[in-house]
Formats: sequence, C-alpha cells, structure tokens
Amino acid sequence: MAVPSVSAGRPAPAAPAASVPVPSRGLPDVRARLTGMRLSAFAGHRRAGFPVGAVTLLAGRSGTGKTTALAALEALARLGGGAPLQEAFPDPVTCVPERARPDADGRRGFRIGCTADGAGGPVRLDVAVQAEPTLRIVGERLTAGGVVLLETALREPRRRCVEAAWHTADSAPATRAPFPDDRLGTALLPLRVAGRTDGQRHVLSAAEQMVVALRSVFPCDPRPDGMRTPVPTGSGRLLRGCDNLADVLWRTRAECARRHGLLVEALRAGCAGPVADLIAEPLADGTVRALLDRGDGPRTELARLGDGELRYLALTLVLLTGPGVLDLDAPGEVPDALRSLTVLADGFDRALDPLQRRQLLDTAARMGERGHIRCVAAVSDASWATGAEGVTVVHLEP
Repeated sequence: MAVPSVSAGRPAPAAPAASVPVPSRGLPDVRARLTGMRLSAFAGHRRAGFPVGAVTLLAGRSGTGKTTALAALEALARLGGGAPLQEAFPDPVTCVPERARPDADGRRGFRIGCTADGAGGPVRLDVAVQAEPTLRIVGERLTAGGVVLLETALREPRRRCVEAAWHTADSAPATRAPFPDDRLGTALLPLRVAGRTDGQRHVLSAAEQMVVALRSVFPCDPRPDGMRTPVPTGSGRLLRGCDNLADVLWRTRAECARRHGLLVEALRAGCAGPVADLIAEPLADGTVRALLDRGDGPRTELARLGDGELRYLALTLVLLTGPGVLDLDAPGEVPDALRSLTVLADGFDRALDPLQRRQLLDTAARMGERGHIRCVAAVSDASWATGAEGVTVVHLEP
C-alpha cells in the first residue's frame, strides 16, 4: 500500500509505555533503525518533525531546508559514532535559527533529535547544543516507553562538563556523574553503566539501539567528475562522493555475482544503449577503471557517460550493496541482520531523466521493503513519486 504524503510539522509527544505497538502477526522487526527526526530549532526549521520510513523523500523548493535536514541527521550520526562536537558541526553558527536572540550571557544554540526503533521499541534522543560563545552540548535526553533513561544538563558554565543522570531502578533512582560537554552522552553510556540491575540494562539496551541506528547512516552525494578517471586500488569501500566507484566494482563484481547482476539489470533500464555488463579493468600504472560492456565488442569508459547516468549508476550501487562495502564506521559487534542501513541522498533526482529517477526510486523501495536498507532523500519536486509503493513524501515549507 502506498504511504501518504505528510508535511513537516510539530513533532509528536513521546508515547507512553502502554502504547508501544507490538505486531500481532509474525515476528516483530528488531533491527535498529531510524524512524523519525525532530528539528526543534535548527537553522531555518522550528518545531519541525517528520517520519523516517523505508523510503522518505524530503520535497520542497530551494531554501526550504532539505539539505539542512539531511545535514542535521548526518551530524547526529557522527555524534552517535563518538565524534566530537566540533567534527559534527564544523560551522555551528549556521545551525542557529537566524532570528534567535542571545540571552543575557550572549548564548545562542539549536536543538535537534531523532527516534530509533528496534527490539526495545521506540527510543527518543533530543540534544540541545550551545553554538555561541562556546560550542558545547548543554542538554541531552534519552527516553523510552515514557521513562527518562538519561538526562544531562549544564550546571556550571565555567566547567567543560555537564551533569549526567541515568536511570537505575535500584535503591537509588538515578546515578549521577560528570560527562564531557563535547561528546554525546548516549554514546558514552555503554562505557559507564555496569548493567547490574534491570534499570541499568534498560538504559544500556536503549542507548545501544540508538547508537547502532545512528552508526548505520551513510551520507551519499555522487560526484560524476570524480568517477570519470581511473582510481588507485584501495580498500574497496565506497566513499560518499563515489569517486572510487571503479575500485569498489573491482571488488564487488567477484564477491557477489547476484547483486552485480541486479546492478547490470538496473543499468540496462537507466543507461542509453545496450548494456551487457559492467566491468572493472586494472591498468599498468596500478589504477583501475570501470567500463560498460555493450555486448558487441567495444566497451564504453565511464568518462563518456553523462552526469545523470553516472549518478544513477552510483546511487543504484549504494542501494544494492551492504554496509561492508560502504565507507562508514558500522558497529562490527552487531550482526547485519540486527540493523538497517540508512542512506542519506541529497539531490536524489539531480541530473536524472524521468525514467532514471523512477527506476532509482523503485530500487530504493524494493530494498526498503526487505528492511536492510532505508533511504532519506532530498528532491525539489516529488509529484512524480506520488502513489509510489512504500514511499513517504515529506513536504517542507518555507
């Protein structure tokens, strides 16, 4: 059944424990995955919230905040992976709402959050960041089932730490300790909580579910110019710009014939002229280049393909592959079956013709239906996607 379009608006309140849905048929989906995002006060967004489904298209004119929303989700993913605040927000002042006025101490900031579903049900994370005069996390809250599992607050502005309190459900209702103000407290919890009580285990489970979901985010914006030249052989892990696509093909063509066959099948539908195969050819100087096998003798170098064909090829490869082939710091201790990769694709339809963008959307929907790969993409106009199976369209307004 097609998912209806929605508008970005005020985020829904946290659900109480009794309202957490439990599937009545079949086994519940226990994979850690992002299912919602909140931009309470971030750049041009205020009190905005929207769902994150198997395939989510953020639609709107230039300036409505599509790229900004993806950047916020990417920043949360970096923090979830343990990155410091400065790395997640290299230019934090641009994240502050334009008309936000500083308080008496000259402080301004922004607030974002997300929801991750999984074995423990929905888990919410909300973060308040001070951008001026000093970049720091001034508040964080992790909740599940209506229970606040972690809460941090800035008590002493002169100290570079926040006071953290997490749920214990023991003789003491909470444990308190200082946390650094430049790291996400949720990502630090597995190092601080012993897990001796039911309450502590609940905290650990929720924190790990959120961290796994955030660390499974892969931002992707293919750059055709970088894909047209031979590249050195390396790790075989696809970069976010897909510049090293030839090196990745050199690896994946031999490792997974089934997925490679699906990629070739998709190229037949989205590229001009016949396509018999897509191959990677090593060169004498140690580099490798990718070529289209036309089936009648000659092969076409990627340098001869248009921007639309190259972006279509790269995004299709991302959707058909797995976390082991993408350049992301995935949680190796968690089996692939227990997490769901989330691809962030800015300019999803950029340079694509109508057939290519529809084929790409169909590929994203098919992979999303299986549950292993989800896609959050930005498009200027989503009218062409109306009624597509398994696709949620979020209309952003200025």
